[in-house]
Amino acid sequence: MPGAVAACLVRTEDRPTPPAPETLAYSLTLPASCTTPRIARAATRTILRAHGLSDIADAAVQTVSELAACACQFAPTAEVYVSLRYRDGALRVILYDSHPRHTNPRLAAACDTRRRAALRVLACVVRECDGDWGFGEAREPGGGTRMWAVLPRGGARAYGESDHPRG
Repeated sequence: MPGAVAACLVRTEDRPTPPAPETLAYSLTLPASCTTPRIARAATRTILRAHGLSDIADAAVQTVSELAACACQFAPTAEVYVSLRYRDGALRVILYDSHPRHTNPRLAAACDTRRRAALRVLACVVRECDGDWGFGEAREPGGGTRMWAVLPRGGARAYGESDHPRG
């Protein structure tokens, strides 16, 4: 048809709805470098905002930052892996680095002590949120170390709203 203009129709019933908290499931592979905690913080804040979880951003961003900094400090390879999941009213943060578990018990104990010391701030944040955290041998192929934290939404929200010193 001469002179006819084709137009794309936009059907409003097909517009996507904003992601819900329960659909938050992200995995990132990041370089094991000094910039990784900053990148992980920015990504976490953006992801939480997109899923309507801005109310837990302060605790979550601090948690991701502490875990990422520790992973980068211990990672003997060039990458670390970050996983964010929201399930059962809690944010689950997991970081993997490639640092293997030592077979010598004394070396393993010394390494665990160093890692625990590097995660002192994380321990305080998670305690304030009534959450849980830990680290151990990664069960995934390739091995390494798995560090994790669980932040219940109510506790993480209260952490962000409090104005008292943390720890």
